[in-house]
Amino acid sequence: MNKIILIPILIVIAVATSLSLYSFSQTMQPEVKSTPYEIDFTFYDIEKIQSNLLLHGIIMSSPVAITDNTIKQYCTFFDDENVRRTVDYCTTTALVNSDGNAIGNVNLGGTTDGPTMAIAILDSSPFLNSNENEVKIVFQTMIETLVCDCWEKQKPGGFESVNAWIDAAEEKYAESSKTTLKSEISGLDNKKLILEITSTSESYLWTLIILK
Repeated sequence: MNKIILIPILIVIAVATSLSLYSFSQTMQPEVKSTPYEIDFTFYDIEKIQSNLLLHGIIMSSPVAITDNTIKQYCTFFDDENVRRTVDYCTTTALVNSDGNAIGNVNLGGTTDGPTMAIAILDSSPFLNSNENEVKIVFQTMIETLVCDCWEKQKPGGFESVNAWIDAAEEKYAESSKTTLKSEISGLDNKKLILEITSTSESYLWTLIILK
């Protein structure tokens, strides 16, 4: 049931991501020293994310593989040349909060040998900060599991924590009249992190993209 409810949200995100190319973009690419972490995340890491989110009352469904032409609705991103890219293989999971409400998805994409990207998409309605705590929990869990538990040591972009990065993006977005805000951090454990906030007609979409 939850997966069926969330599919329309995912269709929107493919459009919302493209909007960031034509609206406000805040990009941060700090110099981050190489670290010994170098986590090469796999599809099996979904189990770690599930366990960690459950501690916070967020339930993640079992992953469902998507291999047909709808894959672009679940696993798509723009490269450094602003070219839209998709992957050959993608899995999607649904997120449900402690109240039983569907709040978003976590998708991993790449090839059958392993993922090269991860996307967390959370819906916030009716206000930008309606699901602020859940956004922070999911995004921090994703980064700690798939990138490294090293943010406070590295302080990429000058942000003390993942929450500080999210708070800064939220504040900047609230001050802007644009549809989409995009903030990038490169080099943390040799990965790129992209945070996007996009408004729709009924809600706001928070997106975290992790690229190897």
